[in-house]
Amino acid sequence: MAPHDPILKDERIAGIASAIRVIPDFPKPGIMFQDITTLLLDPKAFKDTIDLFVERYKDKNISVVAGIEARGFIFGPPIALAIGAKFVPMRKPKKLPGEVISEEYSLEYGTDKMEMHVGAVQAGERALVVDDLIATGGTLTAAIRLLERVGVEVFECACVIELPELKGRERLGDKPLFVLVS
Repeated sequence: MAPHDPILKDERIAGIASAIRVIPDFPKPGIMFQDITTLLLDPKAFKDTIDLFVERYKDKNISVVAGIEARGFIFGPPIALAIGAKFVPMRKPKKLPGEVISEEYSLEYGTDKMEMHVGAVQAGERALVVDDLIATGGTLTAAIRLLERVGVEVFECACVIELPELKGRERLGDKPLFVLVS
């Protein structure tokens, strides 16, 4: 996010940041887990989070909001409804019942896949990819590749939280990333 971005001056950001609980050593020692469940328990902070995204994307001609399993499913649908876009779930393998296309991505140890229903999006559509947090950028990168393979233009990625020390933003290449809290 550029320093001149007006969102940085928005007083709602402090309330959102303070509503996120940090749990040390979860799920393993050395990890500082960013827990959004406390944000969801705070109706004002949760509404402010959705409102900030909607304000940013409402006039950007976005026809698809692609939410990454599982926490992208919390933020994506209300954004999609508010901006008049469809919501497309990006899921882990064997979770979608119909015909799917998939994209493999790297994890710290090994690989995983992300899947999307065939026909959920059309070439030429404009998408926003949503998740709760960007760490290494693997899942966002896989979602971008999956959408672009079928001719969708990925306008931007949006996350509530960024862990900048993990350099996930760098993996996104030229794709813009919008983050509320880092």
